[in-house]
This record gives sequence, structure tokens and C-alpha cells, in this order.
Amino acid sequence: MTETLNGELVAGSGNPAPLSPALLLCCARGEVLYGSVERSMSAFAYYQSLAKSSAQTQVSAAEVKKKKKKRKNNDTEPEMKAKKKIKTLNKKAKVEENSEKASAEEQCPLNGTETVKAESLHTVLTNLNKVSNSRERASRLFQWIIHPHPAKTFFRDYWEKKPLLIKRQNQEYYQGLFSTAEFDKILRNDNVQFGVNLDVTSYTNGKRETHNPPGRALPYTVWDFYESGCSLRMLNPQAFSSTVWNVLSILQEMFGSMAGANVYLTPAGTQGFAPHYDDIEAFIVQLEGKKHWRVYNPRSEDETLPLVSSPNFSQNEIGKPILDVVLEAGDLLYFPRGFIHQGNCLPDAHSLHITISSYQRNSWGDLLLKVMPAALEMAMEEDVEFRKGLPLDYLSFMGVQNSDKQEDPRRDRFLSHMDGLMKKLVSYAPVDAAVDQKALGFLHDCLPPMLNAEEKASSVYGAPARWEDGEAVNVTVQMKGQTRIRLIRAGVARLCGDGGAVHLYYTTENSRVYHQQELKSMEIKEEHTDALEFLIHAYPKFITVSSLPCDTEENKISLAESLFEKGIIHTSESLKAK
Repeated sequence: MTETLNGELVAGSGNPAPLSPALLLCCARGEVLYGSVERSMSAFAYYQSLAKSSAQTQVSAAEVKKKKKKRKNNDTEPEMKAKKKIKTLNKKAKVEENSEKASAEEQCPLNGTETVKAESLHTVLTNLNKVSNSRERASRLFQWIIHPHPAKTFFRDYWEKKPLLIKRQNQEYYQGLFSTAEFDKILRNDNVQFGVNLDVTSYTNGKRETHNPPGRALPYTVWDFYESGCSLRMLNPQAFSSTVWNVLSILQEMFGSMAGANVYLTPAGTQGFAPHYDDIEAFIVQLEGKKHWRVYNPRSEDETLPLVSSPNFSQNEIGKPILDVVLEAGDLLYFPRGFIHQGNCLPDAHSLHITISSYQRNSWGDLLLKVMPAALEMAMEEDVEFRKGLPLDYLSFMGVQNSDKQEDPRRDRFLSHMDGLMKKLVSYAPVDAAVDQKALGFLHDCLPPMLNAEEKASSVYGAPARWEDGEAVNVTVQMKGQTRIRLIRAGVARLCGDGGAVHLYYTTENSRVYHQQELKSMEIKEEHTDALEFLIHAYPKFITVSSLPCDTEENKISLAESLFEKGIIHTSESLKAK
């Protein structure tokens, strides 16, 4: 898991070692808190000052109440009578005179006070197990997360554009996703390491600090830090929580990009991080307590949808917030990368939230970084115009020291020729091969699929092989021509050319710990490539082994057995031992 300068990044940016332009070229050709801080400190005496300085970050209850009242007055009823509609239109016309106020109201359209009654997370995940198509599962889960806002309008109006606030008045909406009790249990039962799995942070008097000691994060030490006013950030909860793993492994098929998460536990009356922006799309899911959030527009065009996260900002560098809100359990706040944000706890409650993130380094520019070097190498190999020598005297009229020679006709001819070559370069771009390389980075980032009971029983994980009476029994299963198979997930595998060979890359053996292992692949025989394409495109339908377009029945069964062994496919019914 990669950490940004400000430390709030959730998704990782690492990828498998990229193929060289030459290999991309071959691929393209098919050559393949409770309460305030009052406890006296012991071993961590240097945190005593936190309790005094925390008052500077507190927001008074009166100010919060005033802000809530203002937001409530800005709400609009879903169904209004004619008089109310006219009144609302008049009010909206006045608000538009003030661009900042209009922006803030537009970005929090769902601040209603009616309680949202919807399915619990447990019910949602149980019902999703009955959905055959993993892409449909992802779509339904994402819709539940942002309910009642429609996913279609979210991606049209908010995604990469502006924040969205959803106030539910339902503290149990996200119950079961993660809790402070589970946080404590993980500290007790798992090998949580400071700096690897857990960060201890503080932000007081405008200074952001990380206080990680070396070694394992044991409850005695961690809760001492917490009582001294420090925030706790679990960097990869999916490695310890099966529910978070399940949710993220489903959502990654929605985004086509790694879905990551961090959990933040903040004591009452404190702030753990300085104002900053991130390079990911962030969904703040409030799980317990409440937290005061302020969100600010990107400061310039250069900081809109940034490639990297920002350093920490001071308060006088960020202007006025476009959104100032208190999130309570059950609420959600989304903001795109580049939007500056900061959150602090109120004096009367701790806060536990999980940030779900995606779309780190997943832009058109990132794809072009893979396309252009390979395109240039292909053009130089195939087009003599790219191999012709530069003018003998080009150093005398080009370059920064000669940039003021705008009247020199040699510069015009040089730049015109360069423009023509750039236009020709497009025709050599190996876009499909570059997309495959981008996809391999995503597959390496992916969590392994979390299988339900039925999927386990019908895959290699439920195979009947076992040790019995001093010997191994039921080691082989009956894979027949009429056996019906399919991929275990839509995005579990991808067929890619790798220079002179074809490989099938797959995620079933990935680790829940980010990039703990290299991405796995298996080399595919030439006679099996059509069959694999057929299998991939058939999803979510089950197909018979005999329908695979291989030359012989033996090849069909051999391919199916290889895929079954790696957990890439499962069968419509559990296989029996031979």
C-alpha cells in the first residue's frame, strides 16, 4: 500500500514491471472517541501537549447546530406544491448570485431529514451471493453504498467533477462493515505492524506528525496513543477483515481499477491530518460517532484531477470551504481527487470512518505513457521518415538559447516537419497492447476473489482430495466433455501477448496484502488461445467443456483441468472423484 505525503492515500500505485516498448511492439503485431482527553500519560509524555492544543481544533456545539440549521433550510422536498416550487426557484435565483454558496448547495443535494430504510450490509451481501454475474454484483453493491442517489446520475454529474454528500439519519446503515470492536480484535489477534498496517498521527497547532514506534502494534501501546489524543489509521483493513475484503473485491470490478481502503479512528476533540488533496476518488463512509468535514475546490486548473497527492497545506493556503458538514454514522461523503479536505472530531464524540478509494493513476495520460514509447519504436522500424537524419545545422537555430529567433525560416520548417511526424505517429500506436499492459497492472493490484460457499464447493477449493486412513484419496476429479464450466469471476483472468508467447494472467492467487506476491500467469499453447477467448467472452454463462474450440477432446479436457487447478474456473455442479 502506497502512502502519500499527507498520508491519506488508500490505493496503491505499484504495478508489475512494465514490458519494454519492444515487447509491446511484438504484442501489437500479434507476435505475440469517547470523551475528552483527560488521562495522564506515561511512556508517551511528549504527547501531553496534545490535550491542551486540541481545543484549537474543536468546533463548538453552537456552531455545529447553526451550520446544521442552515443546511436544513437549504434542503428541498422531493415533492413540492406549486407555491413551494415558486419559492424554491426564487431562492435558487438569489443563491446563484453567490457562486460559492451555489456551489456548496449543488454539491450536497441529499441533506434530507427523513430516515432512509434500506437493506443491511449483511442482507445485501447475502443477496449478492445469489447474483450469477460478478459485474452485476459490483453494480448493485455500489448502488447500495450511494443509496438513494442513482449510480447513473452520480457518474454523469459528480464523478471526477464535484463532491456529493448523502445524509441518511440512519446510524445503522453501514453497520457490519467495520467497527472499533473489530479494530481492537485485530490488534489482539493479528500481527499488525506500526508503519506497515497502522499509523499513529496527530495534527496540532498547524503541525502534522506521525508517531510510529518500531515493531508490532499491540493494544497496550495503541490505545495509550489514542488516549493521548492521537488518531489511528489502519492502512489495509482488507488484509484482516473478511467483510472489507469482500466489499472491495466486488467493487474492483465496478471501477476496473484497484479498490482500496483505510480505516480512521479519531478521539473526540482532535484532528489527525492537515488539509490536503489526494490522487484518488474518495468515498468517506462514516461508521461510528461523527466528524466535522470541510471540503475546498482545487486551487487551480493544475491541481484538478492531480497525478499525485499534495503536501500538507496551512489554513491560509486553501481559501473558504465549499462544503462544511458534520458526518454522522450512516452518512457518506464523496469527493474527487484534487479537492482539498480536512476532518476534525467534535468535543462530544469519537469518529470511526472508512475511506474507500479507486482510480489512482488510471487516466488517459497514464495509458499514453505506455502507448507512445512503443508507437515511436514501431514507427522508427517501419517508416523511413522517422529514420532520416536531423538537419546538419539544427543546433544553431533550435533549442532554448535560439528560441527568440522566431523570424528564422529554418525554425518554421523544422517545427512543421516535427508536427507532421507527430501526426503520423498516431497510426503506429499499439493501443490494444498498451491497454493490456495497463490491465496487468490492475490485475496485480487486485484482491483475490472472496468465494461464497457455493463457489468454493464447485471449484478447486472444494475438491474432494483429502488425507484418510494413512493415504491421500480422491486426488483426481472427473472433468468430462459434458461438464459445464465458466470463469469464477468476470475479471479474474486476462489473455495477453507477451513477446513471442501468450499468457493467461489471473488474480486467484493474489494476496490480500498489497503486492505481497508477483502476479501469476500460465503460458497458453497456441491451440488453446481460441478456446480461452471463447470461455472469457461466454461469461456469465456456463459452457460445456466439449464446446471449447480445441482440435481434440483431449485438448479440451486438458485445458479445463489446468484452469480448474488454478481456481480460474468453477463448474455448475461439484465434481466427483474418479
